[in-house]
Amino acid sequence: MGMDTIFLRDLEIDATIGVFEWEKRIKQKVRIDLEMATDITRAAATCSVDDTLDYKAVAKRIIQFVETGHYELIETLIEKIAGILIQEFNVPWLRITVSKPGAVRGARDVGITIERGERC
Repeated sequence: MGMDTIFLRDLEIDATIGVFEWEKRIKQKVRIDLEMATDITRAAATCSVDDTLDYKAVAKRIIQFVETGHYELIETLIEKIAGILIQEFNVPWLRITVSKPGAVRGARDVGITIERGERC
């Protein structure tokens, strides 16, 4: 099996995220960067999206998940997204960054990057 990487960058989603009461009543923008291990060999040969990791389906699922929930911490949100990708899309390895622009005065962006799974 080849170990190729499909990525999504700067996926912006309006989320209910934060520990303060005022944050629980508003939507704030989060940004997601995602790298996912896969093998593109079969898809390259067949030209079929059914033979690859469908990044549009991944993006739609993440957007749906983030927009419909409430998360106090980025830590919780990022772990849950990683779990969805591993369990629902059979991603063997991923690197994901979730950031919350403007969360800290004087900083353009803050966030967390995690890696989960094993690269073959």
